[in-house]
Amino acid sequence: MSVPPRALFLAPLAVGQTPLDPDEIGGLRLEINTRAELNDAEEVAIREGIRWGERQIRHRDPLDLVFARELHRRMFARVWTWAGTFRTTARNIGVDAAQINLCAQQLIDSARYWIEHKTFPADEIFARFHHRLVQIHCFPNGNGRHARAMTDLVMAKLGAHRFGWGQSMPSERARAAYIFALRAGDGGDFASLLDFVRR
Repeated sequence: MSVPPRALFLAPLAVGQTPLDPDEIGGLRLEINTRAELNDAEEVAIREGIRWGERQIRHRDPLDLVFARELHRRMFARVWTWAGTFRTTARNIGVDAAQINLCAQQLIDSARYWIEHKTFPADEIFARFHHRLVQIHCFPNGNGRHARAMTDLVMAKLGAHRFGWGQSMPSERARAAYIFALRAGDGGDFASLLDFVRR
């Protein structure tokens, strides 16, 4: 029995990846047959999207829901028709799809408050922001990459030194440490994430 090419990258290949449903796969703009091809295509688009964000923060506040959605669109629109559109399907991670808009706006409002009132040390503010954005899981795909870009852009706008995101670690070890840190954050323990983001 032959496997439809696009089904080759539906199943997650690593801990923390979530599969796309058939309707979401239907939004693929390119002829892609493997997860590796998908990752390569997305990487090129992501770099372009981040450059757009870096130009925008010169005159825009990235702590804004419209900005967040546009950043995702800019990061993934070359690959996916639904880029920048909040997911409508259930996931094994994330809030109920009907609550995404509300939860994302609440996070932005909370982050503004944390920054203004110095509720936590600066690194913890940004780590908590990142964690919650991943936890909400706004989009069908690219949530971790989008959340890291959003965090970097907010930090850059405020003149904070950007996180390393485990770049000093071997990639497989970094991914495992990242997933572990996010899960610890689910329980309110941000120590591992604070350690990871500065590596």
